[in-house]
Amino acid sequence: MIRVLLVDDQALIRNGIKAMLNLEPDLDVVGTADNGEKAIEQVEALQPDVVLMDMRMPVMDGRSATRIISSRFPNIKVIVLTTFDEDQYITDAMRAGAKGYLLKDMPSEELAQAIRFVDKGYTQMGPGLLEKIMAKVPDSDPVNPKLAHQERLSALTNRERDVLRLISMGATNREIAQQLYISEGTVKTHVTHLFNRLNLKNRAQLAIYANSVYGG
Repeated sequence: MIRVLLVDDQALIRNGIKAMLNLEPDLDVVGTADNGEKAIEQVEALQPDVVLMDMRMPVMDGRSATRIISSRFPNIKVIVLTTFDEDQYITDAMRAGAKGYLLKDMPSEELAQAIRFVDKGYTQMGPGLLEKIMAKVPDSDPVNPKLAHQERLSALTNRERDVLRLISMGATNREIAQQLYISEGTVKTHVTHLFNRLNLKNRAQLAIYANSVYGG
């Protein structure tokens, strides 16, 4: 059973999503919250597996709550569920530690499936959002982007590819260190090398790139 916490400032939306998800035999909505601060309190008290997080809320917004939850509770996965598909919202959410970014107009069965995938460690993006953000990622060869993509990957060491693959699954530096039996400091060094080799600016872009490479 996957335990889910719903965070949204609109009671109608909370109740609707809760009713929908509770129809799924393997999903259990264990609590709700109407702002980021209450979300953090509920996460601490209920220890859900997955948090569905709205972005715009009073008191504390979804980005801030996601960052705090991801830092304090690294085993609890956050999926942003919002109406906003602006580039900045997406990158802010992924940078804060979200494992997915979905839009509220998606079909209920797809939302349920996305929750299952994120619970397993995969990253989920709403239709068209990955392409939208990847369009902002610099490409070293605009004439032949597929070739440039292959060239960048071939320049990576085996260990860097291991790190990139785990990032595509939403793993934190600590989780990567544990799985590869290296220190967090070494992971950070590899991540810095990935920024440089792939011509990326931040962890959010790296996560999106990794997801496009490994299909997370």
